[in-house]
Amino acid sequence: MELITSKRNAKVRLARSLLRSKGRKEHNLFLVEGLRHVGSALEAKADVQFLLWAPERLTSEFGRGLVAQARAAGIPVWAVSAEVLDVISPREHSQGLIAVVRPRRTSLADLSPERHRLVVAVVAPQTPGNVGTILRTIDAVGAHALVLLDGGTDPYSPAAVRSSMGALFWVPVVQASWNEFEGWARGRGYLLVGTSAHGDADYRSARYECPSVLLLGNERRGLDERQRSACDLLVRIPMSGHGSSLNLAVAAGVLLYEMRFRCLD
Repeated sequence: MELITSKRNAKVRLARSLLRSKGRKEHNLFLVEGLRHVGSALEAKADVQFLLWAPERLTSEFGRGLVAQARAAGIPVWAVSAEVLDVISPREHSQGLIAVVRPRRTSLADLSPERHRLVVAVVAPQTPGNVGTILRTIDAVGAHALVLLDGGTDPYSPAAVRSSMGALFWVPVVQASWNEFEGWARGRGYLLVGTSAHGDADYRSARYECPSVLLLGNERRGLDERQRSACDLLVRIPMSGHGSSLNLAVAAGVLLYEMRFRCLD
């Protein structure tokens, strides 16, 4: 087994470029680091282009089993030194296994009210960890898709991928403009449920219907006037302490579980 020890190797340079947004866009690829995350990618039959692994560091039976699984599926696997893998890893020290994956691109046209009855849309989220955590919550709740509106953070950044805990490979992610989204939601008959500190109803007493979209503003600005006006229902989460709002991902979790019990059970 030949071991790659040069940081200038073409595969290594490609993988390293994916740490930056520019590289991910240029190559239409992203990095997946860590055993659980790579395992989720393989289980979901994601479009894994190749694996890089450090034999001296990847010593667990589970980790080496993932390497064998990838090889059996015809996925190229390259052995590298631990020092080489560390220059690619988003973490200070890699666990010993990194995958390079091509994202599954989904459009609004691929979502339907029959199959995607509970959807989350977020306007220009700024924090990768929030996007990943919302994906993880969507998966846990049994909701069906995430729509990211008007840009914001990259859902395929290392921090977002890590925070999703593998949910990124199971939950469809759509990137669209507000105008595209509003026309799609109206045309497909979705109920738009927005969030606001001045919402008409306490989220616990609101009357939800499906298909629904939970619409969230970003961490700093929330929903603007036009977006609030487009909503069929504006709900608020009561705040008993001194803070004026919840973390975006926490608010998404609170609301999604309430909507799930009304819409999906």
